[in-house]
Amino acid sequence: MPTDIIRKYFPDLTTRQQEQMEALDELYHDWNAKINVISRKDIDQLYEHHVLHSLAIAKAIHFRPGTRILDFGTGGGFPGIPLAILFPDCEFKLIDGTGKKIRVAQEISQAIGLTNCHPEHLRGEDEKGLFHFVVSRAVMPLPDLVKIVRKNIIRQQRGGKNDSVANALPNGILCLKGGDLQAETQPFRNLIETTDISTFFQEEWFKGKNVIYLPIN
Repeated sequence: MPTDIIRKYFPDLTTRQQEQMEALDELYHDWNAKINVISRKDIDQLYEHHVLHSLAIAKAIHFRPGTRILDFGTGGGFPGIPLAILFPDCEFKLIDGTGKKIRVAQEISQAIGLTNCHPEHLRGEDEKGLFHFVVSRAVMPLPDLVKIVRKNIIRQQRGGKNDSVANALPNGILCLKGGDLQAETQPFRNLIETTDISTFFQEEWFKGKNVIYLPIN
């Protein structure tokens, strides 16, 4: 089964979650033929290069029920749709400035019955909502991303009441990025945490790819 690689690392999926994961194969192949959101040469590696890659964030943090997450620049629904399948008790808003791409995310999330996933055609600068975490996949350099989404992250107040879910990590940004990150992480060098995804997944493709976590206070 194409989803064997997902079950390898996430063996506790419910029957419903397995069905939703399995449905992605046909849906993305079908939609990608109409609207190119995944490169033609990469679509056959959907589960390793896109679904499992997205789920690296779930190895870095297990979102608690009630957590609100913004997927910035989701394209056709990554990492938001796989994460929304895995965390049905969390709320995900997926935004992208390209209407054709967000339509794919809308159609696929609806087709698999994701009630906690809300794709919207919207630029990040125009997003007004508040979220515990912002996730993204190689959308833009980190300093540029921080400038745009800082306004959308719920601040945690020390010793006082706040609108915060008790996640293991403080509210902030989680990005999937590869390559040499020294220049773009330099401004945040005392705060940022970089984890090589190959510590989670053993496939060769993940070497040199990272989960970047930056708390926002």
